[in-house]
Amino acid sequence: MLGLAPDILALTLLSGALVGLLLGTFGGGGSVLAAPLLIYLVGVDDPHLAIGTSAAAVAATALFNLFGHWRGGRVKWPCAIVFGTAGLIGSIAGSSVAKATDGDWLLLAFAAAMAVIGASMFRRPVTEGHPDVHLTPKMMPKLLTLGLIVGFAAGFFGIGGGFLIVPGLIAATGMTMSAATASSLVSVSIFGAATSSNYALAGWVDPGLASALLIGGMIGGVGGIWISRKLVSRALLARRLFASFIILVAAYVATNATLALIAPPTVA
Repeated sequence: MLGLAPDILALTLLSGALVGLLLGTFGGGGSVLAAPLLIYLVGVDDPHLAIGTSAAAVAATALFNLFGHWRGGRVKWPCAIVFGTAGLIGSIAGSSVAKATDGDWLLLAFAAAMAVIGASMFRRPVTEGHPDVHLTPKMMPKLLTLGLIVGFAAGFFGIGGGFLIVPGLIAATGMTMSAATASSLVSVSIFGAATSSNYALAGWVDPGLASALLIGGMIGGVGGIWISRKLVSRALLARRLFASFIILVAAYVATNATLALIAPPTVA
């Protein structure tokens, strides 16, 4: 991080703070902005480098935010660990496929994933559920299957996958929205660590940028956890405004990726 120019450092810290704020507030969705922020705000020109670096920072940021929810007693550890362990295999497979995909095509697919994430956040979140859920043998097949699928998606797109993990945990266990949001951060940490490690093997993780994103994410995460406790009455409105912003960013990413794909090749 010492080698980063002051303007790059400031922009990366700002990007991390925004991602951490959103991760702490919503438990998922915020991580999808990390790679676009690195590309279009910080100026990273390699999509693979941006995705690998952002995955490392998102994993660490989610882990930091997890401690706040753990202290509040909202994490259902047995269910979260089973889901995350299955997803670990999927995330390694997904990130391996992504590494072999052309950068512009990967960004176009990334934009599509962002649009799906944004659209999914317009739904009214489930508030009912069992507050005292315990892991049972009956839950295992759903947890393992959904974890594997979500892990692959998270690995391929280089995102935390919280927007899929939360409904997956609810569907498999019947836990409350609050518990699923907190527990999802276990998988976000695992998937991000696996994805970034896979990208690091190809040299597509910048430790300086990742460290700056992480520091910013820690600062933003503290505010996000505080906001999540205050947004009880207006949580749905805030979530939908955030979803609209994600869709706008998706359109911007898709436009740029499409223009790059159709542009005539440069002559050396």
